[in-house]
Amino acid sequence: MQLFFISQYNKEDIITLDKEESAHISKVLRLKEGEKISLTDGKGNLFTSVILESTPKRCTVKITDIEENYQKRDFKIHLAIAPTKNINRIEWLLEKVVEIGIDEITPLLTEHSERKNINIERLDKIIVSAMKQSIKCFKPKLNDLTKFSTLLNNLKDEKKYLCCCSDEEKILIKNDYKSHEDVVIFIGPEGDFSPTEVTQAKQKGCKLITLGEQRLRTETAGLYAVSTIHFLNQ
Repeated sequence: MQLFFISQYNKEDIITLDKEESAHISKVLRLKEGEKISLTDGKGNLFTSVILESTPKRCTVKITDIEENYQKRDFKIHLAIAPTKNINRIEWLLEKVVEIGIDEITPLLTEHSERKNINIERLDKIIVSAMKQSIKCFKPKLNDLTKFSTLLNNLKDEKKYLCCCSDEEKILIKNDYKSHEDVVIFIGPEGDFSPTEVTQAKQKGCKLITLGEQRLRTETAGLYAVSTIHFLNQ
């Protein structure tokens, strides 16, 4: 299945795709009028459609069938992670966690953060591309760069884990997490969370976790943690 993205769907039968998707359909895939393609609006809808017009600047399709909540999970994963100095590593991480399955991503601004600005539009394009490639119909929510304390104060009843290198007692996710629970996982910068941030997290109900004996890079830790949640839900 080749999946294409439409940013908005207003329940109309005829859809005109944007220039980027139109060019891909017409020039790269060389699809013609009458051929079927699949679309998603990133809100869980999988649309089956037929091409009515195929040109590099304009591709129009008619929707013939809609499957709602395509592959919807009964748990949510929110990854809150401090962007690395080399942004390519975080871009790689975003691609991989979207392929595996994630619901929300928050770039964190912490006391030891190496990077204090991000290109949110570029990161969003990477998410859309990975979503299409892995045939996902729910587009993960990408938040702006957010202060660690701000995010802590805005969380609700999710299970909360803070991955850190502190000497304090830590647990393994597998020994605490129960399947089908919504979860927020905090991954800090290479300099780790500060002692003050660790204390704040504990006060807000975060449990301190370890990912094992090995030392992992920031992006590896994020991918490892997300993969572990999926494994525990199988």
